[in-house]
Amino acid sequence: MFIIKHRKIFLSISALLVATALISIFSFGFNPGTDFKGGTVYEVEFTNSRPDLATIRPNLEKLGFGQISVQFVGDKGLLLKTKTIDQDQKQLITDQLNKSGTFIEKRFSSIGPAVGRELMKKGVVAIALVILIVILFISFAFYNVSYIISSWKYGVATIIALLHDIILPSGIVAYLGYSQGFEADALFLTALLTIMALSVNDTIVIFDRIRENVKNHLGHNFEETVGISLDQSIVRSINTSLTIILTLIALYLFGADSTRNFALIMALGIFFGTYSSIFVASPLLVTWEKWTTRRGPTRN
Repeated sequence: MFIIKHRKIFLSISALLVATALISIFSFGFNPGTDFKGGTVYEVEFTNSRPDLATIRPNLEKLGFGQISVQFVGDKGLLLKTKTIDQDQKQLITDQLNKSGTFIEKRFSSIGPAVGRELMKKGVVAIALVILIVILFISFAFYNVSYIISSWKYGVATIIALLHDIILPSGIVAYLGYSQGFEADALFLTALLTIMALSVNDTIVIFDRIRENVKNHLGHNFEETVGISLDQSIVRSINTSLTIILTLIALYLFGADSTRNFALIMALGIFFGTYSSIFVASPLLVTWEKWTTRRGPTRN
């Protein structure tokens, strides 16, 4: 009951965090990766030992191609991302890499800006479809307890929590893109979609507990029922999320450079998702129920 009793504090904290994240997004914007803005991807694998980044980066920067993203892949692989270059410019990069050792070319491909825009468009459509499907599904699933609070409000509360979970890591990515050159690429979009799925699942588990307790008339009123439901679900929710976060931290610390950004975004998203399912979605339902009750049952 502690969470429900102090719900205004937790909802205010979330509102402040979301406002800060939105300011970051609109102030700094995102630093789009090659997947979205277009460019060239050049992947090689060294036959012997791979040189370190401190050796490779200065040599590539001398070529004057602008910013070149350099990432390790596997034990001996190297992934370069830069603006669109032709075969002559590619040869200049190859010559510089040859100074660091013998290698085999694994991939050389270019993505046009039009393709990048199409990927971005499809990503936005996917997010919009997820939101619509979630509202419809929850409205149907919670129809049998809509005599206390309309079933569609469960869906809206879930979507608010979901938006909370993707806005906060997006705000951090926007700031990191401004300060550290962090790129928002296809993996970033994949991470957001995965976060949405996990966030919705976590929220639905708690809402399902609320539904069962409402049907069993557990608690003297809706506020108490939600509080009891949270007490019953909170340990399971935290333990599940903590297990995933610890795995992602290990991936961030010890995994390949190409997956570090993905692991970071996922860990942040799951952390915020766990917070929102416990401290945002359910308290929001109680606040909404009290507000509609004061206005009269006909307005529910």
